Amino acid sequence: MSHTPEGIIEQLKQRQFAPVYFLQGEEAYYIDTIAAYIEAHALQEHEKGFNQVVLYGKDVDVSQVLLQAKRFPMMSERSVVIVKEAQSILDIEKEEGMKQLEAYLQNPLPSTILVFCYKHKSLDGRKSLAKAVQKHAVLLTTKKLYENQVPAWINSYLRSKGMKATQQAVQLLAEYIGSDLSRLANEIDKLLINLRPGATVDEGLVQENVGISKEYNIFELQAALIARDALKANRIIHYFEANPKNNPLIPNLTMLFNFFTKILVLHAQADKSEGGLKKSLGNQAWKVKDYMQAMRVYPLPRCVDIIHFIRVADLQVKGITGGDVSEADILRELVFKILHPVPRAMAS
Repeated sequence: MSHTPEGIIEQLKQRQFAPVYFLQGEEAYYIDTIAAYIEAHALQEHEKGFNQVVLYGKDVDVSQVLLQAKRFPMMSERSVVIVKEAQSILDIEKEEGMKQLEAYLQNPLPSTILVFCYKHKSLDGRKSLAKAVQKHAVLLTTKKLYENQVPAWINSYLRSKGMKATQQAVQLLAEYIGSDLSRLANEIDKLLINLRPGATVDEGLVQENVGISKEYNIFELQAALIARDALKANRIIHYFEANPKNNPLIPNLTMLFNFFTKILVLHAQADKSEGGLKKSLGNQAWKVKDYMQAMRVYPLPRCVDIIHFIRVADLQVKGITGGDVSEADILRELVFKILHPVPRAMAS
C-alpha cells in the first residue's frame, strides 16, 4: 500500500520492518533516506557481513535479485537486500521478469527485507506489476516539490535538527538551490556544523557559505522580469555567466524577443478579457495569468522600447556593434533597461 516518507521512517524507528519496500518517483531524496536508514539500522554491525547485500540494477536481472531475497539469514533474525538504481534492472519491465517479481510479492520470505530504489520514474500503473506492488509491498511514490513548497520543507528540516532560520535565510536557500532536496539537505547540514544547538541561521551565513546551484533557465528569468524582481534577475544572470555552455545568449534573446512580441500583440487586440487573451494564446492559454501581469507591468510603449533593446543586444552579441563585451554584460545591461525605463536615444 502507499505510504508517506515520514510514516515509513517512523515505522522503521519502531523496528517495524516489512518484507518488501518499493521506493519510486522523481524525488530521490526520500528514496535515498529510507534506503540508507534500513541499511544502517535493520541489522547490527556484526550481522551485516553475511546478511546484508547491496545490488545495482544495471548489474542484475529479477531472478538474481530474488535469489538473494530467498536466502535465509545466518545467525540473525533477518537479512537485507537493497537494490539501488532498480529502474535499470535488466528485465523488470519485461513479461518474464514481472511475473517472477509478482510471484515473490505474493509470497515473500518473511525474514528478508527487500528494498527497491526505483529512481526518477514510476512503474506503469496500468500493468499488473504496479498493482501487485500496491497490494503487497510498502509503496512510496515521490514527487518533486513545487517552488512554493520549498521554504516550508526547509523550515521542517531545520526543526528536525533542532535549529531554525530567518525568513530571509530560508528564501535565499530556496532561491540559491531550488527544489533539489538532496542538495538542500546537504547545504543545510554544512551550515549547521559550526552552529551551537538552537542557533538561528541568518541570511548572512547563507550568503557567505552557499553557492548558487539551482539550474536556472530563461523561463525563470522571464518570471523575474514579470515580477520586477531585480535581485532574482541578476542572480539568474550570474548563474548564466557561470554556465555559459548551457545558457548561450542568442537563443535566450530569441525567447525574450518572442515573449515581449507576444505581450505587444496582446496589447493590440480588442478583447483583453481573460477569455479573449486565452484564445489568442492558444496552447499557451494556461499562462494567461502571467501574460496579464506582464501587460500590467509593461504597457504597449514599453514593449516597443524593450523589443528595440533586445535587437540592440542581438547586434552586440553577434559582434556587429558594441565592441568586445561579454554575453553576461550584454544580458545584464538589457535586463537593467527592461526593469528601468531608459529613453531610446540613450540606449541606441
